[in-house]
Amino acid sequence: MDNSENMDRMTTLSQVMNTLSERGIQREFRMNEACEMKLENSDKVYQPSELTILKTYRFEGDSNPDDNAVLYIVKDNAGNRGMIIDSYGADSNYPGEKFDKFLRDIPIQESEEFNF
Repeated sequence: MDNSENMDRMTTLSQVMNTLSERGIQREFRMNEACEMKLENSDKVYQPSELTILKTYRFEGDSNPDDNAVLYIVKDNAGNRGMIIDSYGADSNYPGEKFDKFLRDIPIQESEEFNF
């Protein structure tokens, strides 16, 4: 399958999440109310320097700006991979500047592995 065909297929957040799940990426990194970033089902609190963004996907709703979202594929220093999902615009999943600053401080190392 050539890349343009994949791009046509992978147009929604749910399609990308399904493909990631098939590749073993099913857990989510989430920031809690105390502004601590944790991997789902883990007590470890991460600092931005302990994570790496491997891929960023942006999704825009056809008719509703509230449908805008960003999905980040993230790896920790131990090799655990997961995702961070954030709606953007007026209704972010994580209000406040701490989440935005946390994301900006995560190093980015784009991986070809997630070009599908």
